[in-house]
Amino acid sequence: MAEETYLLIRGGTVATAEFMMKADILVRGEKIQAIGKDLTAPDGAEIINAEDMIVLPGVIDAHTHTQLDTGIYQTDDDWFISSRAAAYGGVTTVVDFATQFKGQKFAAAMDVRLKEAAPSVIDYAFHMMVTDLPPGREDELCTLTALGVQSIKLYTTYRPNYYADDATLLRLLKSASRHGLMTLVHSENDAIVTAQTQALIKAGQTSWRYHGQSRPALAEQEAAARVLFLAEAAHAPVVIAHNSTAQTSLLVAEARDRGQIAFCETAPQYLLLDNTRYAGAEPWRYILQPPLRDPAEKEALWTLVSAGVVDMLITDHCDYAKEKKIAHDDFTQTAGGLPGMELLLPLIATYGVDEGRIEWTDVARLLAKNPASIYNMWPRKGDLLPGSDADIVVYHPRKESIVTAEALHTVGGYSPYEGMKIMGKVVHNIRRGQFLIRAGKFVGERGSGQYIKREPIFWD
Repeated sequence: MAEETYLLIRGGTVATAEFMMKADILVRGEKIQAIGKDLTAPDGAEIINAEDMIVLPGVIDAHTHTQLDTGIYQTDDDWFISSRAAAYGGVTTVVDFATQFKGQKFAAAMDVRLKEAAPSVIDYAFHMMVTDLPPGREDELCTLTALGVQSIKLYTTYRPNYYADDATLLRLLKSASRHGLMTLVHSENDAIVTAQTQALIKAGQTSWRYHGQSRPALAEQEAAARVLFLAEAAHAPVVIAHNSTAQTSLLVAEARDRGQIAFCETAPQYLLLDNTRYAGAEPWRYILQPPLRDPAEKEALWTLVSAGVVDMLITDHCDYAKEKKIAHDDFTQTAGGLPGMELLLPLIATYGVDEGRIEWTDVARLLAKNPASIYNMWPRKGDLLPGSDADIVVYHPRKESIVTAEALHTVGGYSPYEGMKIMGKVVHNIRRGQFLIRAGKFVGERGSGQYIKREPIFWD
């Protein structure tokens, strides 16, 4: 048996969702052993000086698309490339997706994804994307528990591949609730999106600059309201995915006020970018679903993040190559999705904390504890507690840089945040006691990430 190692992170400002204080963290093997002032470590322990640094729980990006195959488009990354880039940004765990394709059993879908994810350097869990579960078979969702899956993904759009009509949504929400599963829903009204897209096609307005018009804010808001209504009827917990408007998040808040178990997430693209980008020189950089919104939405969403209405900040990361994105100046033929995992923490630190919108404790809550709690990984993940996995980020808050594609570690060759200022840098990123990033350099071991199995949660 290998000798157990000790690591002492000394003198940093420790930030969790509950507190912020100057403290040391002692790590034994893969776990946190103690947090406190003036801790001592056994002989031979490695000591990291974290003076003037912020020490955070490892970031959990709970909505990512690594090595994605939609059946139409494929991202250009793989799990080693994606997880290495994520590690540079302080991410230690992701919740990605396993897609159940037509005629496929859940176990087969998981087997494919587990093999693909094997090279990962960060830990990973999966939402099951449910696309083929006809009436009478919905209780097959119970088989997900044995696979370690605690959440499913449904769509109200993307007909015919992923689309679920209202009857299907209601059936699957009820069954998911019975089996202790969380349901994450991509909410856009498919009829509105289809009609608007067809109108633009008929008018010959399919260039990238029209993308935002093809998926109106109303489509998101209506679908979110409908999903929440159905989830209430089904007594089912639900997450409304990637809110691009403040009204969507407010609908979730109102549902919670009525007693529902409901959560929401938004992403840096909706907090920092807006639809004026479609009129700029490079609209191809911003093709995603839902699209960017009116400039006023950014500050409205930040207000809700600051107020604690938004539960999680995620990226919806999709690493398509630039060549693929620019192949056709036609939003109907362009893969939707943006790279972002590597920049999640730095962007939120810069435009959230540094600009006074949120505190470091909010960062720990939104990027670590809340996703771990909602998706049943806490307290193993998402916190700095004795007994928790030693997933720890040491962040220098005063290092200034500019986002450039050349400095990033994704394969797409571009960033939607090109030219934006970043305040801060991940100095060390530690996953289960092992360094992934040491003094800013990648030192992780290919395939050292683990699949995190999750148990059901019965919220009632």
